[in-house]
Amino acid sequence: MDLYIVRHGRPVRQVVKEEGGVADPELAEIGLLQAERVADLLQPFGIDHIVSSTMLRARQTAAPLATRLGLEVEVIDDIKESDHRSHAYVPSEEISVDDPDTAHYFEGDLMDTIFSDGYDRFEARVRRGFDHIISSNPSKRVAVFCHGMVTNVFVKTILEFDNLFALLPDYCGVTRVRASSNGTRTVKSMNETYHVRDLIDW
Repeated sequence: MDLYIVRHGRPVRQVVKEEGGVADPELAEIGLLQAERVADLLQPFGIDHIVSSTMLRARQTAAPLATRLGLEVEVIDDIKESDHRSHAYVPSEEISVDDPDTAHYFEGDLMDTIFSDGYDRFEARVRRGFDHIISSNPSKRVAVFCHGMVTNVFVKTILEFDNLFALLPDYCGVTRVRASSNGTRTVKSMNETYHVRDLIDW
């Protein structure tokens, strides 16, 4: 079966001040345009099934393709982002040591900041999520709308590289993986962005 793994479009900046609150931002205007572009790209590919993370930005990115194809979106909690408990979401282009909402990225252990539940638990649930998608959709073409670190970690489990930050998918970048019933996983492409090149800040 073929997986088309899509990072969500660009969200708005969101900082939740209430104690215990978590950020789950909607797409920015440019993110909505990116979502339409990725739907343009994937619509002719014969997609049989659509999966999304539970997080709003992923669900909104999946919506245009689902509407065009008349497909329901299967929502899976296991492919939500690594920092899903964070009180702030700031687009990576805006992260700065001088910004009080993002200064914590430059203090202490970055892995603790990025992985709300710890890296090992995150990798385990990403594996579980994709194993479910693959086993439930034999011989199908599945579009999976998720997140940058989810994509990175899934690809890492296939290619077995060490540096988690060596591959950073762009907004609505598409990664293609072929998965066989015998357990073989093959990365066919990583972070295709030609469909949104004019809508990405480089």
